Amino acid sequence: MGSKEVTFILVVEDSEDNREILRYVLRASGYGVLEATNGEQAVRLCQEKHPDLILMDLSMPVLDGYGAAQQIRQLLHFNDVPIIAVSAHATMDYRAKALAGGFNDYLTKPIDFSQLETLLHRYLAA
Repeated sequence: MGSKEVTFILVVEDSEDNREILRYVLRASGYGVLEATNGEQAVRLCQEKHPDLILMDLSMPVLDGYGAAQQIRQLLHFNDVPIIAVSAHATMDYRAKALAGGFNDYLTKPIDFSQLETLLHRYLAA
């Protein structure tokens, strides 16, 4: 019998409450969850663990989401890994900046979990 391959999602979020909610929802849906509290940790985890998808806050200490996405895109084998921006900024300007900066999509806080599920299916369907 073959074992089912687990899909890992990296949650990059400086708020413990937001990480906890995402961790719960993602694990309940059968995903493995990796966590980072800032962009620098996210870049390091990408190099070590190779997540299948990244949910990344834009405003974080040490290295923000824009800088982290830029660095992750420069890593070998990370051009095709979906990175979804997660932000409380619901304006088109922030969305446009994120999409131009290497993110595949944009999700606003508070998170609409049906929208999150739609995005996960879109980017993880193989």
